[in-house]
Amino acid sequence: MNEVSLFRLYLLRGVYLFIVVGLFVKVWPEIIHHDTPWELKEGVVNCMLAAFSLLCALGLRYPLQMLPILIWEMLWKAIWLSIVALPLWSSGQMDDATMNVAISCLVVVIVPIGIPWRFVFARYVKKRGDRWR
Repeated sequence: MNEVSLFRLYLLRGVYLFIVVGLFVKVWPEIIHHDTPWELKEGVVNCMLAAFSLLCALGLRYPLQMLPILIWEMLWKAIWLSIVALPLWSSGQMDDATMNVAISCLVVVIVPIGIPWRFVFARYVKKRGDRWR
């Protein structure tokens, strides 16, 4: 297995910390202090972001074990940006709400910087998978 340098581990922890702090400031006040019931999508999104922040907090202690959560975050945002935001933007039909979501999603550019890609390749691509039987 490829050894991940201490510098890369701290860089990865920095990504987790950035996410934890950002979601603590943005989402947790809404979770703790919401006065009225949320609409379905708003409730789903806030609860998923709260769970994501807790998993990223766990990533501060176990940065390599929590890599799949960062990869998931990076992939869904890249997919959404390419198949929802980019076509709307390129056709000039993007509204303010979609633009705000796109800007929030663009913060994902920091995630690939912290990911130790050699480790990911060795662990999730080259390594044999678990047996099926």
